[in-house]
Amino acid sequence: MFVAGYPALRMRTRPLAFLIALSFVLAACQSGSLPPRSAEDKTSPAAEQTSAAQEDTAIVEPPVVESVPEDGAAAQEQTVAQGEQLVLAELPDAAEAEIEQAPLADSADVRVGLLLPLSGPLAREGAALLDAAQLALFDVADEHFTLEPRDTGGTAQGAVQAVEGLLTAGATLLLGPLLSEEVSAVTPKARAAGVNIVAFSTDTEVAGDGVYLLGHTSRQQIERLVGFARESGLTRFAVLAPSNPYGRAVAGQTRQAVRAAGGEFARVAFYAPDASDADEVVRSLADYDRRHGALVAQRKALSQRDDEISKRALRRLEGLDTLGEVAFDALLLPDGGESFRQVVPLLPYYDIDPLKVRFLGTGLWDNPETLAEPTLIGGWYVGPPPETRAGFIRRFENTYGYTPHRIATLAYDATALAAALARRAGRAAFGAEELASPRGFLGAGGIFRFSADGLPERGLAVLKIAGRNDVTVVSPPPERFVVSKAEPSGE
Repeated sequence: MFVAGYPALRMRTRPLAFLIALSFVLAACQSGSLPPRSAEDKTSPAAEQTSAAQEDTAIVEPPVVESVPEDGAAAQEQTVAQGEQLVLAELPDAAEAEIEQAPLADSADVRVGLLLPLSGPLAREGAALLDAAQLALFDVADEHFTLEPRDTGGTAQGAVQAVEGLLTAGATLLLGPLLSEEVSAVTPKARAAGVNIVAFSTDTEVAGDGVYLLGHTSRQQIERLVGFARESGLTRFAVLAPSNPYGRAVAGQTRQAVRAAGGEFARVAFYAPDASDADEVVRSLADYDRRHGALVAQRKALSQRDDEISKRALRRLEGLDTLGEVAFDALLLPDGGESFRQVVPLLPYYDIDPLKVRFLGTGLWDNPETLAEPTLIGGWYVGPPPETRAGFIRRFENTYGYTPHRIATLAYDATALAAALARRAGRAAFGAEELASPRGFLGAGGIFRFSADGLPERGLAVLKIAGRNDVTVVSPPPERFVVSKAEPSGE
């Protein structure tokens, strides 16, 4: 289905002083580097999947997800030197941002399809992704690059129809779609045509064989967060997650990451996705009844004594609701949204003290409503540092008059990557060797790269909620990747 009102997008042919040349530039490294890549499990389901059958919400052990052994072939490492990383774009002033919606031109050297849910329940997200893609088009593309958006409606059928039209029109790369079921539906047609896909999904099951994921996967976020928590002295970890496939996958990933980091995986609890049973689940997670009973018993014992020491001890127990600590000092809360915000206030209510237990979160925390939750003040979560995205957000707001959805950077980076590679190599730019360059790329959300099997790797920061909607960086992201000598240099 062709998108009414969204013709193929091309750049003006006038020179642009701010348009970056295709050079390999990397700023001097001020922080650490990411280690060489190793094989990574593909875990399903996708983070975007939100519905699942109701499951028992009692505290149970999650299934173990066995890790794939790390490839030890690379005994030596080399870091990306200056001049070896592709910078996708520098953000110009908003006043200079003009995008011309030109008619489809058969003379275009490179045509790239953009698959977005521009109608349906995800139309708001789709519109933000399209706007971000247009910014990248203006920043990086030249007159030989055409970006053709198509509406998927957020459905597998719509995605297939859109891809059929794009392949007929001569698209040599597909950006998107957003949902894992859409990616699965269009992959056979793209593979048959020899066209690779840079998808926005987080479902690692759909990656590989020409499908490259740009979304932020839960596994990498968990490993980054757990690693930093262990370095900071936290030892005992628990998980409180929704009882859907995403929540159970994250629980398994956390268990694996904690054991790899030398920590103790204490317990896990699942609540219904609508949080209807959250009160009971949090009460059980906190071991509230036992701890409250211990307090009552201690008070009773002290009240039966008449000595001054017992009286002082009894006074110290005044105002307490429980006695004794919970079984963990770090609690992962890998959720966000309205239901999650119903769960969070229950934590201190049942004496899971945020001053004694560090609350940990994923990128799903990155929205104003969650960041304003008082209970989460002092909590850590992962994502790009605010200053990394600040230029993109500022320009987006100045250009379009609204704040972009947090996933908008995916479309910006995908479009900038496609346009930059096209400027370098034209129609031959989108092969596996180019897309899976071990040196990676620098986009609006920081550095990223793809593995040979299509999985994403990103440089992530650990952020702290210092106050209501006040975020600080407690562990900056690496500024470069480490490339093993076993990996091709691309030179």
